[in-house]
Amino acid sequence: MRKRFDVAGSERRIRLDPDLLPAAERSGTHRSEYQSVLLRLADQAAGAAADLLALAVPVDCVCCGAEDRALCIQCDRHIRRLTRDPFRAESGAPALMDVGGAMLLPVVAAGVYREELAQALLSFKRHGQYQLRSSLGRALAGGLRSALPGTEANCLVPVPSSNAAFLKRGFSPVHLLLREVTRQLPGPAVEDVLEKTGSGGLQLPGGQKGLDRGGRAKRVRGSMRVRRRGRNKVAGQRCIIVDDVLTTGATLSEAARALHLAGAVVTGAVVLAATRPPDSSGTGAASAEPRGMEHDLEKNKPRKDE
Repeated sequence: MRKRFDVAGSERRIRLDPDLLPAAERSGTHRSEYQSVLLRLADQAAGAAADLLALAVPVDCVCCGAEDRALCIQCDRHIRRLTRDPFRAESGAPALMDVGGAMLLPVVAAGVYREELAQALLSFKRHGQYQLRSSLGRALAGGLRSALPGTEANCLVPVPSSNAAFLKRGFSPVHLLLREVTRQLPGPAVEDVLEKTGSGGLQLPGGQKGLDRGGRAKRVRGSMRVRRRGRNKVAGQRCIIVDDVLTTGATLSEAARALHLAGAVVTGAVVLAATRPPDSSGTGAASAEPRGMEHDLEKNKPRKDE
């Protein structure tokens, strides 16, 4: 809008065509998950260091193969899109529902296990792509932000990896992601009190992959307990269980059982991604659902890496 004056000196306003004279562009403000300036600066410094390292040791995006980054900007944007709307996922996990359809444990998933989210998580777990922990940790923090209000939770309890998986990878994916979560989401403390007992009912090579609902339940039954030194930390406390992938819910159910025996009050669980539970034969391929469609757990087959 510009002001002009006619020959009589009266003011007249002229509306300008925005296509011919577009408004001046403004610099975008920085949007960050961090509430601390120091953490944000540290994150930016880490990003700059990753760029310098890419010049010396070339890497490719784990999702699309683009050069220079383990996760390119475009694929990172897709992961943000896949995890921008956390949702309740227990209805897709038969071990968390009773025969009457009543919920046994509420679960919030940050996203559906598919596309870039699934590929990034597999690369993080199987191939030790630690650079992905920032993006995946941000997604998990989003799921926790959605789950925490109303739960009055005092602590977050990670699901432990099996001894064989830990020796193979050299790290626990859930614990590593929770370190990122605590940087971005101040709140309940992380209490690492669960441990594997090594006494699961069914032991087969290849982990839980390929097992049906009954096989998974037998494998994890009695496989977890709360450490003796950790019982006082969770007794009487309201806890949220944290895991990476939800399939049938057998693992979360076993973790909840162990915490209940130690006197903890389990208010729910949060996972990074949720999949469709396996069918009776344990077969099925991953969903090829195109981008832009609504989340549908019934279109996703499990490929959880144990």
